Amino acid sequence: MESADDLRRLVADATTASTPEARRAAVAAVPPSLVVDLLHAGLAEGPRPEALGTGVAASPGAASGALCLTTEAVLDASDRGEAAVLVRDETTPADEVGMREAAGIVTARGGMAGHAAVVARGWGIPAVVGVADLRVADNHVVLGGRRLDEGSAVSLDGSTGEVFAGEADLAGTVYLPELDVLLSWADEIRGNRVGVRANADRADDAARARDFGAEGIGLCRTEHLFLGERLPLVQRFLAAEDPVEEATALDDLEAVQRPALVGVLEAMAPHPVVVRLLDAPQHEFRSDTAENREHNPMLGTRGIRLAILSEGLYRMQVRALCAAVADARAAGAEPHASVMLPLVATASELELVRGWVLDEMATSGIENTLPVGTMVETPRAALRADDLAIHADFFSFGTNDLTQMVFGLSRDDAERDLIGKYRERGVLDANPFEHLDEGAVAPLVAAAIRAGRETRPGLEVGVCGEHGGDPRSIHLLVEAGVDYVSCSPFRVPVARLAVAQALIAQSA
Repeated sequence: MESADDLRRLVADATTASTPEARRAAVAAVPPSLVVDLLHAGLAEGPRPEALGTGVAASPGAASGALCLTTEAVLDASDRGEAAVLVRDETTPADEVGMREAAGIVTARGGMAGHAAVVARGWGIPAVVGVADLRVADNHVVLGGRRLDEGSAVSLDGSTGEVFAGEADLAGTVYLPELDVLLSWADEIRGNRVGVRANADRADDAARARDFGAEGIGLCRTEHLFLGERLPLVQRFLAAEDPVEEATALDDLEAVQRPALVGVLEAMAPHPVVVRLLDAPQHEFRSDTAENREHNPMLGTRGIRLAILSEGLYRMQVRALCAAVADARAAGAEPHASVMLPLVATASELELVRGWVLDEMATSGIENTLPVGTMVETPRAALRADDLAIHADFFSFGTNDLTQMVFGLSRDDAERDLIGKYRERGVLDANPFEHLDEGAVAPLVAAAIRAGRETRPGLEVGVCGEHGGDPRSIHLLVEAGVDYVSCSPFRVPVARLAVAQALIAQSA
């Protein structure tokens, strides 16, 4: 099956047959890649501009526009009514205002689980990352040995990883009612066995995820509530050198987090929202990389480690969340929130900080204590899942970091050169940041689920890493026994189909 016409005929035939068996056969017959193609615009048929480079196909779809090297340039192009392609060496949270306005994104560094790729997929923006032949300067780039000045036309195909010099014609997307019918059949097959949630951080992202069929939010990254004009608030907290300065920064963060969370909770109510407390790698959130004194910030003072060093941080966030839940209820919504603690390695870390979380809930006056769980993203956490489950109401596997740590490969750097060469030489048969590793990471996830449920029968388990939207990975995760997968909003339809197909295969 390769085209929209094929899908129309398949759905028509299954509708005529009007049997559960025919609907299951139809769901099983549709490749998830076709759903991706239907949801994202590609390059039009016919001549194409000159291809100058290839990188990681990080977010599907195609884009064409003026080459912009800064957020300001993207916003200026948007004001003129022009499409813009943001080209950076690598992106950080400081770039996200421009990323949201861009028609496409290209970076010299990064991979499938890096900042640019994750953000682009979340917003449905075509992206190519880790372009080895790309060199970014102040007012131009050099791509494939050719200089392209800022403002010149460039194009990209986020499904193939190609970057072109010049303007390309784009093929539009076509709404296909038959796809909605097929996905409704997939939902019937899933029933309440394996859910599909979205990774969403803002009210508009949550609303979009619901439109795509998400049944909740499996990952609301609170650090993403502090972007754009709010980013200096996080930077002030990270740079604080005395208790008074830190307390002031936390008060300001609490004031902006509360209404932002209200929006997310109301947009998704009554479905569940898993709120991950701050996980801000120092190099991504510092205003100047020189301020970051860590040699390996992805393994540095972030997540629960930062919270233990600055006890007021997570306490503040829990107060803001409890207040947001109360505000949403007062507005007539039925929010269902839970708290997730990131980058846990030991049960003692989890026990300590969970105690702080419960203390703040107790003093907040909120009705019913919110569930408190943990991301399982360090190998030690996965290996000692039985101990962690004593202090966790739920698990959510962060497979991006888990893959990074199991392999000892940087998720931001390895895909640019190393993984491609490894695949060429047969050292790796797949990119482990794109498809869950069957040799170690998938078995580790499955073993951790079993161990956690031995300690706490009925333990809810989800996956919020990017593998939660990859069909090949979803089959492994369903086999491992997850209760839900969570992925970028634009990958939700693909996940709905892939989960149903995994369940069909499991029952065959």
